[in-house]
Amino acid sequence: MADGCCNSGSRRDFLLSSGTVALTAGALLTDTRSAAAQGARTATSALTAKLTPFDLGEVTLGDGPFLHAQRKTEAYLLALKPDRLLHNFRVNAGLKPKAPVYGGWESDPTWADINCHGHTLGHYLSGCALAYRSTRNATYKRRIDYVARELAACQTAADSGLVCAFPDGAAVVAAHLRGEPISGVPWYTLHKIYAGLRDGAVLADSATARAVLLKFADWAVIATRPLSDAQFETMLETEHGGMSEVFADLFTMTDNAEYRTTAERFAQKAILAPLAKRRDTLDGLHANTQLPKIIGYQRVWEITGKPDYRVAAAFFWQTVALTRSFATGGHGDNEHFFPMADFADHVFSAKGSETCCQHNMLKLTRALFLHDPQAAYADYYERTLFNGILASQDPDSGMATYFQGARPGYMKLYHTPEHSFWCCTGTGMENHVKYRDSIYFHDADALYVNLFLPSSVRWADKDAVVTQITNFPETPTTTLRWGSKRPTTATLKLRHPHWSETAIVLVNGVETMKSTTPGSYVEVARTWQDGDRVELRLAMKVAVQRAPAAPDIVAFTYGPLVLAGALGRDGLAPGSDIVVSERKYGEYNAAPFAVPALAGDPDTLAAAVKPGPKPLEFTTLSAEGLPIRLIPYHQIAHERYATYWKIARTAV
Repeated sequence: MADGCCNSGSRRDFLLSSGTVALTAGALLTDTRSAAAQGARTATSALTAKLTPFDLGEVTLGDGPFLHAQRKTEAYLLALKPDRLLHNFRVNAGLKPKAPVYGGWESDPTWADINCHGHTLGHYLSGCALAYRSTRNATYKRRIDYVARELAACQTAADSGLVCAFPDGAAVVAAHLRGEPISGVPWYTLHKIYAGLRDGAVLADSATARAVLLKFADWAVIATRPLSDAQFETMLETEHGGMSEVFADLFTMTDNAEYRTTAERFAQKAILAPLAKRRDTLDGLHANTQLPKIIGYQRVWEITGKPDYRVAAAFFWQTVALTRSFATGGHGDNEHFFPMADFADHVFSAKGSETCCQHNMLKLTRALFLHDPQAAYADYYERTLFNGILASQDPDSGMATYFQGARPGYMKLYHTPEHSFWCCTGTGMENHVKYRDSIYFHDADALYVNLFLPSSVRWADKDAVVTQITNFPETPTTTLRWGSKRPTTATLKLRHPHWSETAIVLVNGVETMKSTTPGSYVEVARTWQDGDRVELRLAMKVAVQRAPAAPDIVAFTYGPLVLAGALGRDGLAPGSDIVVSERKYGEYNAAPFAVPALAGDPDTLAAAVKPGPKPLEFTTLSAEGLPIRLIPYHQIAHERYATYWKIARTAV
């Protein structure tokens, strides 16, 4: 054990029920703990989550766009070469690389100043771990074990727990620890590697990943220990990812109190303080710099019980999800929060809705929901999952977006397979292989059904399998079939979304209840027999979404879906939506394009939208009387679109 810092022994105490780790099985797998270790748990026992997620392996996805997206990412993960991702790690450890390095953020000198070389390997480990847990395809585990062995070799060769791929190696980290000016974001990048190793240990049961992780963690504890609290806070002024989250997870995995202390030290107090007082000071801040910190606050609350962390996390979510988000669930312009009074100046940017921010907002939403199971969290999750995450992937190539801006007539731009490796390329490796993690949750008696996706879940505690049969959102209904060998008493909690005025429940074909409370759960409690069927009928209609500061700028929705104007490919060459540099968003395909105008009262316009010849296809008329085709934003690919429209008021 590096420097004797950790009390890990030979235990397999993997973290399987954290709100920040996508898979969870609801319990820690531990050996007998020492009295001291058990004492370390005492402070956190009261913070056990109200709900337990299901292990990814307990949920099966049925055919549909989400399973299609998962398979595209699975193929991409297997197409990537670990030795190419490991190139600079071996160079920094004094070892000969085994394959040429990838391009873009991984090696291009243009990106050397940000010190993000190596971040992709962390995302890759997380993606493989999620894919393994979802599919049990042993190839992913072999990849994780291989990468972990290579990183262990780097640690041995360098005689250090630190593993990095920075152009200047460990020097930039050392300078950062000394408080010297640096370029780039080394802790941000290191966090991705920590998180990937954690996921490899937790989700893929990789003993080698765990050993490398603990040695890496011990290095950080010792390297940061000499810093005063003030020096640590100064260091945290530079983007540092989710380091507090990782160390909170490490504490949960090991009971090592030094990891808990380090988690708190990485929880930046300058951002925490105003949020804990419910003050919104986000204007102008880099959005995705803050989000991993907030996820960390939630995790630190879970291991310490200190209320400021919880208040800060919940208030941040309320502020961003409910007042700062676009109709798609994304937020920000050019990666930054902006004053919502200036909504009209930012909404039409080509650099809005960074996909990484949506990824992290869903992580935060899920973590909060586990402790406070409100339908509002699930409503936001659904909206962002469809219009942000699913919408971010090219359904043909499997590549992903960076921004998903609302510049009228623009198009989604996707990364290349080998020469981009943006941050959103990395989170894209994770997004589409963890769709199973938030469909269902449970407590001792109740099964929460949060998402309407074709799927099944094995509820081991009830010795039951619940199968969801649906083609939602093409039709606003879903059916749940109960399967068990013997009669079982349980409650089904079916989400009544905020977008549906009513929710009607039928049990075995007989209407049993009707909810008129959108944004709630309908509870169906009974003794279930094998073959029982529950049908949930919802109501979807076209509606208008707008910001208070710009009531004449609107988006149209249908249930949880944002409807985008499908504007065709005029002026676009084949492949013009595949780009290398995310810095050039807004410059590609920037020639002027005439977007149809809409005029009239927004609510009247919404009521005038007509269903088209295909499911989820609609038509409206432009101010000139020409038809505009509207389809769900997540179905838009390889063509121009508009999600927001500036409505011209007609004369009375």
